Amino acid sequence: MSGELSGVRVMATKDTGGGQQKATRSTEEVEEQSQDAQAAEDLKERQEKLSDDVDSVLDEIDDVLEENAEDFVRSFVQKGGQ
Repeated sequence: MSGELSGVRVMATKDTGGGQQKATRSTEEVEEQSQDAQAAEDLKERQEKLSDDVDSVLDEIDDVLEENAEDFVRSFVQKGGQ
């Protein structure tokens, strides 16, 4: 009977080891998901900042064109013709 108990203990040890690996794997998955979420948030913030910068530049160009459209076109034609 002691042989059977020994066998049971080996099985219990293997099951526990597998459970620990699964728990570790779950922890790693959670950490990876957390890192992915943080990276996505950083990317979203960067995209919003770039979008704001582009809008600012376009607004500035629009203002210049409203004030000096004729001069802008003349200088553009001269530069393009050179």
